[in-house]
Amino acid sequence: MRIVTQSDVERLLPVRPCVDVMRQAMSATSRRNVSLPIRQFMPIPDAPGKLAIMPGTLGEPACFGIKLVCKYDRPHDDPLGTHVGMVMLFDSVKGIPLAMIEGSSLTAIRTSAASALATDILARKNATRLAIIGNGEQAMRHVHAMRAVRDIDNINVWGRDTERASAFAAKVADETGVETIAWKTVAETAADADIICTTTSAKTAVLFAADLKAGQHINLVGSAIPTTAEVDDGAVSKSRFYVDYRDAAMAAAGELLGAIERGVITDAHIVGEIGEVINGNAPDRQNDDQITMYKSLGVASQDLAAAHAIWRMAEAENKGITVDLMD
Repeated sequence: MRIVTQSDVERLLPVRPCVDVMRQAMSATSRRNVSLPIRQFMPIPDAPGKLAIMPGTLGEPACFGIKLVCKYDRPHDDPLGTHVGMVMLFDSVKGIPLAMIEGSSLTAIRTSAASALATDILARKNATRLAIIGNGEQAMRHVHAMRAVRDIDNINVWGRDTERASAFAAKVADETGVETIAWKTVAETAADADIICTTTSAKTAVLFAADLKAGQHINLVGSAIPTTAEVDDGAVSKSRFYVDYRDAAMAAAGELLGAIERGVITDAHIVGEIGEVINGNAPDRQNDDQITMYKSLGVASQDLAAAHAIWRMAEAENKGITVDLMD
């Protein structure tokens, strides 16, 4: 078995090639060449955290495994971040462990790559203006991911803490060379954007229907439980709504479930899974005036596909630490 650390994960699977890995994973997901038990959470007694458990199988490449992630509340600048964990990867044919791979970076890379995939499929081809709502790790990851699929020439950002948002904007400009402006309101940030990524920890909506314009594409990334939402019911109802995995969306997509519960839409509002669009079983954007919205929850097939790609490259380059399980 090979142990792959964070630095090697970052080097072996940057976001641009990971988009193609996610394309294959989401196609397999929508063909149901996977098994994906719904993510479970176990609270940790007397601690501000929980353990997320995400098992699954992938048919091609034939593998299975589990992601274990400790989600703890930490200060904004804590080097550990809010997600610490690992992906255990097994070979399906032999039933043996192939690798234990650092999970925080793997998750961050595949999440932003999945958003980039959805953006590449759904956003207008001439989209160049990006709005990032939030200023944490996923915000920066999504800046680079969007630039992997579109020629971004303007970036607007927003965060609750204006000083932190300004510092984030300066860092984005420094890393990308793209003009980046921090705005005081979400409405100002989204006003002229072609692509909007919400990467917040908001419990209630920060982006509203009134903030949206014809032709925009929105990636909803921050909310992952049924009781939270980053956009309001109106934004959901006026968009063409896509998901990564229908079963997960109906269990945990707070924006979608809230709008259904309040009678604004029905579950038929889901146009399709992004993999169904890839497979030709659901329509993509039909014209430049439609607003498209992709709800990212993350599924184990994405983790397994990313882990297998990292393992293959680590094997080829002899990176990481090998452990003889027979000793």
